[in-house]
Amino acid sequence: MDTRPDSQQQHRWAAIHNVLSRPGPFTDPDWEPGAMPIKELEEKILVIGAGGLGCEILKNLALSGFKNIHVIDMDTIDISNLNRQFLFRQSDIGKPKAEVAAAFVEKRVKGVKITPYVGKIQDKDEDYYMQFKIVVCGLDSIEARRWINSTLIAMVDMEDPESLKPLVDGGTEGFKGQARVILPTLTSCIECQLDMHAPRPAVPLCTIATIPRQPQHCIEWAHQIAWQEKRKDDTFDSDDMEHISWVYNAAVERAQQFHIHGVTFQMTQGVVKNIIPAIASTNAVIAAATTSEVLKIVTGCNPYLENYMMYAGEEGVYTYTFEAEKKPDCPVCGNLARKMDVDPNITLGEFIESLGEKAEAQLKKPSMRTEEKTLYQRFPPQLEEHTRPNLQLKLHELLEDGQEIAVTDPAYTIDFRYRLNFK
Repeated sequence: MDTRPDSQQQHRWAAIHNVLSRPGPFTDPDWEPGAMPIKELEEKILVIGAGGLGCEILKNLALSGFKNIHVIDMDTIDISNLNRQFLFRQSDIGKPKAEVAAAFVEKRVKGVKITPYVGKIQDKDEDYYMQFKIVVCGLDSIEARRWINSTLIAMVDMEDPESLKPLVDGGTEGFKGQARVILPTLTSCIECQLDMHAPRPAVPLCTIATIPRQPQHCIEWAHQIAWQEKRKDDTFDSDDMEHISWVYNAAVERAQQFHIHGVTFQMTQGVVKNIIPAIASTNAVIAAATTSEVLKIVTGCNPYLENYMMYAGEEGVYTYTFEAEKKPDCPVCGNLARKMDVDPNITLGEFIESLGEKAEAQLKKPSMRTEEKTLYQRFPPQLEEHTRPNLQLKLHELLEDGQEIAVTDPAYTIDFRYRLNFK
């Protein structure tokens, strides 16, 4: 806690005091201005991600007066991070992002306690997430967003208001960004708008294998083909620098063979880990937006965002705010199976493979069943072997038009329900 005299504390928090001590033009009429110190700012806040956006969010929350912040990140600091992740220095390379970011902010902002966790969000159970007032996401992974979204929704107990944990999500890509407020089970969730984050089109394997034209093609060849040929017994880990270095060196050799220039180590990391390009100024804008939403939700000083804000900075500063639709057939927060048009003449194997590319699914390792039978199950090995012949059968041989299926993926804790319409 800050032990300085009251006059110094008042001066330090003068700006936040002005916000929280008097009503504004949009303040709820029932809201009563608070007094220093603001008790609500002692609530536990969780920040997921300590990268470019997460660093900005941590700094903003601490400078806004929040005193009890936790942060989760599984990555270590790389030299390529230093141009935009301003809490890190060259001497920090190789250290965990969460720990370094927490220590840096604590050192600069007196009175704040930041508790880091180095690991995956999937390492923690519901009891861990239940302790927080709000969860703030600064992630570059759609898969991680979907996981925390479904986890917070599953935690909601209608008889316990405290079980509802608002999710404030921020994301950036180049000069574009978004901020949104999700009230689990009450508003549109991340899964409702999954098609807004459609997977990037894949490069045909024949191009990668035969005549690459771009440096990215050489990197994909090293990652998808060369690794399987020469190191098939090793499970590739995109967070292992030795694995990334191997792919980089193989890609450089491939590029030299086809007189292609431009393969760099940083590009190799970006392609292999599907890293979204980031710009520091965009991160700052979106972090400011997400932090202001956290402040409004916790203190009630002004209405919070309802519920989606898009930012575009390519040709100026433009924002557009709208209420994203809560879909009744959302597989996470809805109660209906999502409709999906399919060709009845494709095989089950082809359909399962297509789920990774469909904007409304984006599932990488799906297993599938109907109410009556299991169509394909990846684990355990015995069941996979038993259901493998179904992969060669056509959909109309296994299913009826309009039949509902349940799809599972090891990356998520829920079943995804789809109603297949033959076209």
